Order: sequence, then C-alpha cells, then structure tokens
Amino acid sequence: MTTPLTDAPAAGPRAGLKPGTAGRRPVPVVRILRMELVKQFSAWRVRLLVLLCWLGPGLLVFAIDQQSTLPSDTLFGRWMHATGWAGSLVVLGVAGTWALPLVTSVVAGDVFASEDRLGTWRHLIIAVRSHRRIFAAKAIASVTVIGLLVAGLAVSSMLGGLLAEGNQPLVGLDGHLLTGGDAAGKVLLAWVCVLAPTLALAAIGLLGSVALGRSPMGLLLPVLAALGMQTAQMLPLPVTVRLALPGYAFISWNGLFTDPQQLGPLLVGIGVSLVWAVVATALACLLFLRRDFTNLNNDGAGRRALTLGALPLAAVLAATVGVVAVGTGAGGSGITQDKVQRSVATVFSHLYPFQQAQMRQPTATAAQLQTTAACDKSEGLGAQTGPGNDWRCTVSWNVPGHNVTAQAIYQVDLTPTGRYIADGDGPVQVNGYFLIINADMPTPNPLWQFDGNVDLISGH
Repeated sequence: MTTPLTDAPAAGPRAGLKPGTAGRRPVPVVRILRMELVKQFSAWRVRLLVLLCWLGPGLLVFAIDQQSTLPSDTLFGRWMHATGWAGSLVVLGVAGTWALPLVTSVVAGDVFASEDRLGTWRHLIIAVRSHRRIFAAKAIASVTVIGLLVAGLAVSSMLGGLLAEGNQPLVGLDGHLLTGGDAAGKVLLAWVCVLAPTLALAAIGLLGSVALGRSPMGLLLPVLAALGMQTAQMLPLPVTVRLALPGYAFISWNGLFTDPQQLGPLLVGIGVSLVWAVVATALACLLFLRRDFTNLNNDGAGRRALTLGALPLAAVLAATVGVVAVGTGAGGSGITQDKVQRSVATVFSHLYPFQQAQMRQPTATAAQLQTTAACDKSEGLGAQTGPGNDWRCTVSWNVPGHNVTAQAIYQVDLTPTGRYIADGDGPVQVNGYFLIINADMPTPNPLWQFDGNVDLISGH
C-alpha cells in the first residue's frame, strides 16, 4: 500500500503517524526549506564546495596570468594576458565540463539519498505530513545551493582576472574587438546562460537520488550524464541530435562573442535544457509521491523506478530531435565548406587591422581588405563538409596602399561542435610566430593562431 498522493495526512498505523496527530496541519514550505538549507550547509562536502567555488577560480586565474605559458588550447586562453575577462571564460569552459556536473552530483544527487542512508524518512514525514512539500523544499534548497556555487565560480573568476589584467578589451571569436564594458556584459550573460543546462543536470540528480535511493549510482548520475553528453558532442552525430542534448548549452554560449551573434544554437540549447529540467523534476516528484515509506526495506530503487525515470527522458530526446530538425531545418553535421570559408575570412579581416595597429603600421578597415578564403578538406578529396583537422585555407586580401593581393595559408582543426583553431602556415612575416612588443609587454602575433566558431544551424 502506498501513501496517499495528496497533502492530507494519511490515517492508520501503516502511515507511521503518532496517535493524536491526525488533525495537525502540514508544516509550511518555508519552514521546511529553512530546515533543508541548514542540512545542506551542515554537510562538510557542501561547505568545501562553497569554499572552492568562491576562492579557487580567482586564485587560479590570477596564478595563470602570472605565468608566461597560457592554456592556448582552451577557448579564450590565449587572450588571458590581454584582458581580465578571458580568465572567466576559461573557467566557464572548464566548469561546464567538470565543475558544474560535480556540483550538481554532490548537492542534488544526494538530497534524497541522504535520508535513506540515515533512515530518517519516517521521522521527517511524521513531522511535516506532506510529501509534496518535502519534495518542493528539497528541490528548491538544492537549486539555491547550486545557484550560490555557480555565482561563486563566476564572481571569483571575474575578480581574479580583473585583478591580474584589468578591464581591457577582449578579442571575440570572429576577431572583432569588444570594449571592456561590452565584454563584461557578455561574460556575465554567458554565465547566466549555463544555468539552464546546470538545472537540467540538477533535475537528473534529483531523479537519480529518488529512483536509486542509497545506491552510489544516484550520486554519480549527473556526472555520468554529463560525460555521456560530452562524448556525444565529440562523435560525428547529426547536428539535430547534438542540439537536442542539454549539454550543448555548455558550449553554445560561444555564439555571444561573434558579430552578429550566433544566437540560434544558444536559444535552442537553453530551451532544450529547460525542457529536460522540467521533465526530469516532474518524474522525480512522481516517483517520490508513489513511494511506499511504510516499508523500511524500500529505498525507492527498483526496475520500475528506473523504467519510469529513463523511458520518458528517452522519449524527450527523440521528440526534441524531431522538433529541432523541423524548427531549424538543419541537417548533417552543420559544417559546410562555405561556412568555413566565410568564418575564416571574417576572423582574418578583423585580426589583420588589430595586428597592424599593434605593430604601429597603417591600418585598414575590413571593407578595404576585401578578404576572402578558399578552404578545402583532405586536399579536396571526398566531401567538403564535416569536422576534422585536415582543413586547409588560403586567405587572400588586398594590401592597403599597394594595390596588390597577398595570401596566407592556415591549417584548420575543426571540431564537431563548430569551434576551430586556425594555425598559421606562412608567410612567416604575416602569420608566423613572432612577438610584438606593445606597452613594454611581448605578445604573440595575433594572426599566428586564432579561434573561430561556425554556426551549425545557419542557413547560409
């Protein structure tokens, strides 16, 4: 016999109620929430996470900025010596891969399972007398703590970067220069955008904590889900499947740093993440309300619980794939020869005047350069689409004041997510490795290596 699904108190000895409590009203959600927050912050793991999230990123960014070698393989890592905002974006990229899945596992993945391990469910239900209010309070407390930890990561990394390099302009993913104020707004917005996939992982954590009880797998479920989604993003999957996974929103914030902004993948990723968050939370609530708390040997785990939790999420994935395919019209990998050529040419046309200004040479506008790029994959053999490290681009532009056309060659490593690194392959005086002394600080040639981003669902 399961406990009733309403907020009304259950009668009879099987509900585990003490005599004389039948007429007592359920405890308000605010009081339960306050109790749950006290529980959360009483755990040493949560206290340690708070300390690490609010101090660790700032100290790490400041320490890296003092080194001569930068994490140039990380997005915006090559610009950490140029502006304080780059460090926060480096932390954001790493957080989406490791920190945020770990945070959701420790907080949301353990919020229900801890009661199973301690055997305190009967006491809690007798005191509160409302299953729905218990679930609501635990879910809200988890989201509150996770939000505090994400805020710590953002604020700490920003302060660390600003203390190290100050509020300097940031070079975007299409090569254009963002002012300090513009960069600040977009960095803050990028952190806000990753709250959506973080909520999706938190909801998966709630579902695992309810469905798997005291099993360690419930605690690990958000991390495993995040690793699975990251693996999927590295595979040659269709772009519709890639966008239908909530983990893509940990990547699509890149589009904020192009001009015009690539908002399509970002909005799709946020929408998909919120759908997953709502569905997973609803499933967790349903399983919690259906659980028989009168059976001390039942901690919620079981084949039926796993089925009720996993199958609807699989259906959501299938439905979102279909909706994304119809709504965006995207197909294949989303990476075409024309998109690569246009992106590389755009980045070069913005970085070339930036390089000339650093070298105190006469500059020209992007319109005056009339930059074009001719790119081929695998030396022109096979389909000229899809990711790979075998893209090769020849960039051509008009040299200002000389009425001649110059060329530079790049080897391009393009990932399935649309991000690429272009590595200069000559001529040396244009895109080779050399240092430019600017304000008594040596910086690498900005045309030597640069990052870019291809819009996977752009129609042209």
